[in-house]
Amino acid sequence: MSPSRSSNLTESSRPAGLIGRFRDKLAATQQRFTRGMADLLLGQRALDEGLFEELEALLLSADVGVDMTQLLLRGITDQVSRRQSNDSRAVYQALRQSLLSMMESCSRPLVITPVKPFVMLVVGVNGVGKTTTIAKLAQRFKNAGHSVMLAAADTFRAAAIEQLKTWAQQLDVPVIAQHTGADAAAVVHDALNAAVARGSDILIVDTAGRQHTQAGLMDELKKIKRVTNKSDTGAPHEVLLVLDAGTGQNALSQLTHFNDAVGVTGLAVTKLDGTAKAGILIAMARNPGLPIRYIGVGEGMDDLREFNAGEFVDTILPAP
Repeated sequence: MSPSRSSNLTESSRPAGLIGRFRDKLAATQQRFTRGMADLLLGQRALDEGLFEELEALLLSADVGVDMTQLLLRGITDQVSRRQSNDSRAVYQALRQSLLSMMESCSRPLVITPVKPFVMLVVGVNGVGKTTTIAKLAQRFKNAGHSVMLAAADTFRAAAIEQLKTWAQQLDVPVIAQHTGADAAAVVHDALNAAVARGSDILIVDTAGRQHTQAGLMDELKKIKRVTNKSDTGAPHEVLLVLDAGTGQNALSQLTHFNDAVGVTGLAVTKLDGTAKAGILIAMARNPGLPIRYIGVGEGMDDLREFNAGEFVDTILPAP
């Protein structure tokens, strides 16, 4: 979403929780997954090898991934065995409980600590919606009463700098920027000084979209992190990796590489309103110490939602 496509930057009236928004915007793939689970497990199906093979296929088709699918199946089998049940509905309930248990470890909202400025480094590959996510975060933080500053450290593309400047103007927040091709770390250094001088609560740093296999660009990202750390040994206080849900299992590879480079502390998973499969969120639970801070379910400014495990599970597997 570009700034020109959204003139109304105030959050509209919210539905009651994530369920209303997320369920309304579920892609056909998610709806098929939910219906498939209900058809398979909420009937009078016998617990046999065929049922578990179909369950495995449904999970894999939803982008849950091989490792997480096997982990879920083992947990379900153990639960059903302990209950000595031969009812397929017990499998549905066991799946809900297993998912909830796994996803709750990822459901931890971002806490803005009193340190000034709270530095958020936003990273990710090209095309994931990074700059738009920054705009939505800035609006969210402003609504919560924080003063926000932006740093345009994506100096590789003139369009990226202009896009962030346009957002900053519409959001009425200051932005520190230099010319295309400038040293990104120098931009961040200037932004840190400006944020301290103005007493800004939060500094959000936009970085160049880079492929996780580009060693030179990843090295520059490490340099940006070092610059923030010189200003405050605790900075950056959040390294938010933005992932496009539509990339499926490739998102896990991106997570590994960015985490190795700069130590990711939180995730924002975007574009869940398109053809992406919500199972990628389940696959993220392979990293139980890494919270999913936000999910994007649309282009509106209020479509970046805090992730809630209970509401997510209720959305894809409603209580029977």
